Amino acid sequence: MLPAILDMIREERAMEGARIHLAMAENPPPSSQRPRKLAPVWRALIEVGFIVFLYYSNLLMGEFESSGQGRSRGLWWSVHDILTGSNFTIALVTALIGYLVFEFLRKRV
Repeated sequence: MLPAILDMIREERAMEGARIHLAMAENPPPSSQRPRKLAPVWRALIEVGFIVFLYYSNLLMGEFESSGQGRSRGLWWSVHDILTGSNFTIALVTALIGYLVFEFLRKRV
């Protein structure tokens, strides 16, 4: 009884393997062959935006440390305190510098 069951399992696995092989041998439709790469401008915007996000999240965390006033005044005060023109200028300039440094390192390494 047991050898017959094992033979059936082996047979089923062989048939399943053949089906997978046939499915993988077929050419995929052209739309799903390879994911498109982002345009360099979009990639730059995403990376700079992420660096700006990290900058602002660091500022917000600083408001809630023991020396910051965020603990006593609350979240909305902290957000209003860090969203200033000078902070945005600093974030944007440093994000662009960071992006350029990483692009330089990508091409060199």
